[in-house]
Amino acid sequence: MNINIPGEEKFYLSIQGLKKIKKEYEVLKEIKLAKTRRVVAPEILHSEDLNPEYLSFQENLNLLEKKITELENILKNAELIKAPPAPKRNIICLGAEVSVEIDGDKDKFKIVGTLEANPVLGKISNESPVGKALLGHRVGDEVVISSPIKVIYRIKKIKYKN
Repeated sequence: MNINIPGEEKFYLSIQGLKKIKKEYEVLKEIKLAKTRRVVAPEILHSEDLNPEYLSFQENLNLLEKKITELENILKNAELIKAPPAPKRNIICLGAEVSVEIDGDKDKFKIVGTLEANPVLGKISNESPVGKALLGHRVGDEVVISSPIKVIYRIKKIKYKN
């Protein structure tokens, strides 16, 4: 039984997405180490006022630490997107490349986790209205998505890459 602890959401990532986040995490840790090791922090006091250089240094360090903590949380709660077993590849799941027809026009996109979503590149989130509505459907299904207007998505093809 999967029990989600409040505040600990799952981050669904492809292998490429996971590698990208791991790389960013390592680079930021190196930058932090370099900043704190070789750079001497500016003096805190400059007469009776705080030194603006010191404030800037601290602000940059705080932002860096915040981003590192965010990436650690993602890596700790990451779940790799895998293709479903062969008998279930006719159902739309995370990682599926879906071809659809909308009012006679054809469109194709991949359903990914929120961190990798980029509609311009044809990657939609599993939490977006379209992504969420398509999950669990099969080729031939018609999925109605109602936002301000009613749109019918006819599923034409489902494909998974390993």
